[in-house]
Amino acid sequence: MFKEYVDIGISGAKQMRPALNQMMEDARKRRFDCVLVFKLDRLGRSLSHLVHSLEEFQNLGIHFISYQENIDLSQSTGKLMFHLLSAMAEFERDLIRERVNAGIKAARAKGKKFGRPRSINRAHVRALRQEGMSLRAIAKKMKISQAGVYKVVSQTTN
Repeated sequence: MFKEYVDIGISGAKQMRPALNQMMEDARKRRFDCVLVFKLDRLGRSLSHLVHSLEEFQNLGIHFISYQENIDLSQSTGKLMFHLLSAMAEFERDLIRERVNAGIKAARAKGKKFGRPRSINRAHVRALRQEGMSLRAIAKKMKISQAGVYKVVSQTTN
């Protein structure tokens, strides 16, 4: 018998994931004797978190196997490969973070603004609406959402 633990839409970098938490709880209750993952980074991308989880499995007498990397931690070569691959997974995540931050920095240097507008000039929205401009046109012109324009316009009529 087996059970599949899957966290959908949650980053592998997070240590607290509902299915992972349930798996660790079941491990402590000795409900299984082996953990099989398709790929090592499906368990986690932080080296310290992976090492901690695997040490806990080892202390509980639970075997760990990673299918893609062909790692079986019951063997010394598997333990060596695990440490190398988990370090690479953490390195890969750090590279992604650095690239994203560099992209954001470059976009800001070109004048790109991030996030919501600080405030909506309500008087300007009302004036544009009184001139007969559509909600969509106002939203586009003022670079705000149509919902934001609708909210301002509906507040004036109530």
